[in-house]
Amino acid sequence: MAEFCQVARKQDLPPPGGYQPIRYKRNPAKTLFSGYALFAGFTAVTIGGLYLYYINYKKILKHEIELRSSKMAIYPMLLAERDREYLKQLRRNRDAERELMKDVKGWEVGTYYGERVYKLIPPDQLVEPIFHEYYAHCDPKAWFQRAYIKLRS
Repeated sequence: MAEFCQVARKQDLPPPGGYQPIRYKRNPAKTLFSGYALFAGFTAVTIGGLYLYYINYKKILKHEIELRSSKMAIYPMLLAERDREYLKQLRRNRDAERELMKDVKGWEVGTYYGERVYKLIPPDQLVEPIFHEYYAHCDPKAWFQRAYIKLRS
């Protein structure tokens, strides 16, 4: 059994003349800037950035003031247009009711078979309809979009 284990092996030896000496001295990096120069550069870049930020802030502030002024100028017109469209839709609803109930005897538009629905309100005062009455004669898509505003993207 000992005959199997004895195989000729070549030992790993150092190269002729030995290994090179190990370099253990520190090789410092080149210093391009001193500490004072780095601090001065940081300060200069920071001051320049703050100046540019201030200029941009003034532009944004001026732009926001202009937008706010334009919104305040156009707001009364938008309210008037909204009210105008509201009254036009009420008229369309009234006309649709008149057209729908023209064959029914005793039916007066705005009443229930000639009897006023709101007895304590003067006849010439506007009674705002509920949501479903307002959209009664509209496209169902318009009703759905208005009813579920949060679901719109």
